Order: sequence, then structure tokens, then C-alpha cells
Amino acid sequence: MSEDLNPTEAPQNIENETSVSPEPAAPKNEKKLKKDKQAELQQALAEEKDKFLRLFAEFENYKKRTVKERMDLFKTAGQEVITALLPVVDDFERALKEIAKSDEKELFVGVELISQKLSQVLQSKGLELVEVAPGADFDADIHEAITQIPAPDPSLKGKVVDVVEKGYKLGDRMIRHPKVVVGQ
Repeated sequence: MSEDLNPTEAPQNIENETSVSPEPAAPKNEKKLKKDKQAELQQALAEEKDKFLRLFAEFENYKKRTVKERMDLFKTAGQEVITALLPVVDDFERALKEIAKSDEKELFVGVELISQKLSQVLQSKGLELVEVAPGADFDADIHEAITQIPAPDPSLKGKVVDVVEKGYKLGDRMIRHPKVVVGQ
């Protein structure tokens, strides 16, 4: 019984066991493994977050682009009809010039009212006249040169001499370029 209850030996055995035992090294390895695993998970999370943000931004750009395309489509939905009506507008202008030469003032006023009403309806749908005046610089992006003539004045070289047919825009899109004569 004395072997079992010896108080001086018990503390020595406990100290020897704690100092010799490899248990303190195990928690350090576990902590390192946990930190490595945590770092890997944080890196994976950052990669997934980056993928998500890129996908979200791409989707937002897609939504904006489709909304813009849809708005452009609505703005130019009647482009075919409006383009088909442009020769009618031209005919009204020619008719008004000829009727103005005659003595028929009531006829002129009636045709002018119809022409103005048609022009107002087309303008309300987004049709705009492309203004080109004789003497303006020729711009191949805007004007369509149908012919070149010797410039009647040296200052008209490379400039618009005459406008044969008016041009029109529908929104931001040119639907008919003005046809012009350019001085050489």
C-alpha cells in the first residue's frame, strides 16, 4: 500500500510524463494545418466571389445592352413605313412649287395644309430633316454626291453646290442621305 500512496513520487511522475510526452507538438501541427486549410478556403472563396462579381457585371451589361437595343427598336419600329412615305413628302414639295406658280391660291393652301400635317406626323414619330445648304462643306459620311460639276465660284470647290434630294434621320440613324451636287 505504501507504493500506491507515496506522495513524493506522484508529482515526479506527472512532471516527467508531461515534459516527455509529444502532445504539445500535435496541437502546433493541427493549428498549422487549420491555418493552411483556412487559407485555402479563403482563397477559394475569393476566387468564387471574383467569378460571381464578374458574372454579375456581365449580366448587368447584358441587361443594359438589351434595354438599349429594345429602345432603339421601338424608336425605329416604323422605319420601313416612314422610308416608304419619303417620296410622298418629296412629291408634296414639288406639287407645292408648281401650284405656287398658278393662280389657284385655295388649292395651294389646301395642299400645303395636307403637306404640313404629314410632316408633323412624321416628325412626331422621330423623323428629322438633315439640313444641307448650298456652300456647305461636303462630308461623305453625311452627303451622297450624285455628280460633280465645275465650281461656278472658286470658293465652292469641294463644297455642296446644289441639293437635289433632302436627307432624313430617324432618331440617330440616317435613313436617307441628302443627294447633292459637289463643285470641282
